[in-house]
Amino acid sequence: MSGMNENPLVKSEDKKPKIKVERKQGEPTTAFKGASWAALVLGVSAYLIGLFNAGMQLNEKGYYFAVLVFGLYAAVSLQKAVRDREEDIPVSGIYYGLSWFALIVAISLMAIGLYNAGSIILSEKGFYAMAFVLSLFSAITIQKNIRDSQMARERD
Repeated sequence: MSGMNENPLVKSEDKKPKIKVERKQGEPTTAFKGASWAALVLGVSAYLIGLFNAGMQLNEKGYYFAVLVFGLYAAVSLQKAVRDREEDIPVSGIYYGLSWFALIVAISLMAIGLYNAGSIILSEKGFYAMAFVLSLFSAITIQKNIRDSQMARERD
């Protein structure tokens, strides 16, 4: 009688419970890792597509590209330095200070460049600023996710 209530289209193998892969304590979820990568791809892609389609000179485009790359590197470097200090991993004062300085310079260069850009309308300036900030934040988050996953694996 129990066979009459079963769906004939569902195979018996499909009824087996799925094996759940357990996360290690402290490891970010797969969804959070994916969202971080998606934010980085979206931010950098939007920024680069905007630069490609912009009606500015090539030297201006190069400036904004260099500021993006410099900002991404500075943000990841600072996150690593801060995290290392929190975990009592030796970080020289000069590297820690330079990491802060580099990030401040990158953000300042972006702000000064956008403020003085006469060929960019205000909405485009906001677009570049938001894509830049999204890219920096997501790069920091990805670095944090990598470190958290690594720490969770080392605990076991």
